[in-house]
Amino acid sequence: MSQALQNWKEEINQCDSLKALEDVRVRLLGKSGEITQMLKTLGALDAELRREKGLEINQLKEAVYLSLEEKRAHLTTHALEDKLTAEAVDVTLSIRPESIGTLHPITRTIEEITSYFAKAGFSVAEGSDIEDEEHNFNALNIPEHHPARQSIDTFYLNAEKMLLRTHTSSVQIRTMKTTPPPIRILSLGRVYRSESDATHTPMFHQVEGLVIDKDIHMGHLKSTITDFLRHYFGIADLPMRFRPSFFPFTEPSAEVDIGCSREGGALKIGSGKDWLEILGCGMVHPKVLTNCGINPDIYQGFAFGMGLDRLSMLKYGLPDLRPFFESDARWLKHYGFSPYLSAGL
Repeated sequence: MSQALQNWKEEINQCDSLKALEDVRVRLLGKSGEITQMLKTLGALDAELRREKGLEINQLKEAVYLSLEEKRAHLTTHALEDKLTAEAVDVTLSIRPESIGTLHPITRTIEEITSYFAKAGFSVAEGSDIEDEEHNFNALNIPEHHPARQSIDTFYLNAEKMLLRTHTSSVQIRTMKTTPPPIRILSLGRVYRSESDATHTPMFHQVEGLVIDKDIHMGHLKSTITDFLRHYFGIADLPMRFRPSFFPFTEPSAEVDIGCSREGGALKIGSGKDWLEILGCGMVHPKVLTNCGINPDIYQGFAFGMGLDRLSMLKYGLPDLRPFFESDARWLKHYGFSPYLSAGL
């Protein structure tokens, strides 16, 4: 018996796969296995010899079973290690930016602007694309007869005058109604107007800034806009001018122009004989503050708004706005940005 056990253990140890081990188990311990057949011979023996031989065969069976299980555990561990090795990912490999894709110019512009204003203490506020007239027009001091409220300019959704927001100013209104001053927010996102050409699309992106606090004046607005535009375009001495204008929600109001040159039919931002309108701004109208439950005798503020798409076009030399939304992978590959590169702010 001891010699048979030794031979079987050597056979078990030589198994190099779970399948080979299972074949040995069936041959030894299966219904027709060698050890099973040995147990079947016990019935022909007398009682005393049956007990002696039965104990010996069962001890043999137990030793074979333990040897099989030990080998099974060893093979299972090695099989797992081999699988992990075969499927391993080398995290030390260099990155391959071309396999990741590119950032859209608008995404890049959003990153640049939010990064800049975050450092200036602004937080980002967001709102729904679907608005009501109260937050989109009424609270902003926009009168009933204003052209912007007509269906030729605004997308209305139903008879209750729900609409697709025409500006992100509605986010400012909701913020002022729910957040006590001081307030310093940047609201940006999609807005909708019924227009379409090389520089306008029915859906575009807008960013607006709002500051509400005590003793805020036009000088704060001017310095904020001047510092931002010079930083954004990377021109320290960028010529700028603030022209008086009119907006229902600000008083006084201004439009901001930056210096440029159009010589040779090419637009170049910076010093030159020409001017380019870039954004609108002003001091928040006292009626708007009152509509939002803020006392205009205690608090003042300023607001400004810019088109994100137009800022992208001007900075990156994009001639037409419409390809921004055409999902052309070739265009995006040409004008897009690596996701691994910082916005540089």
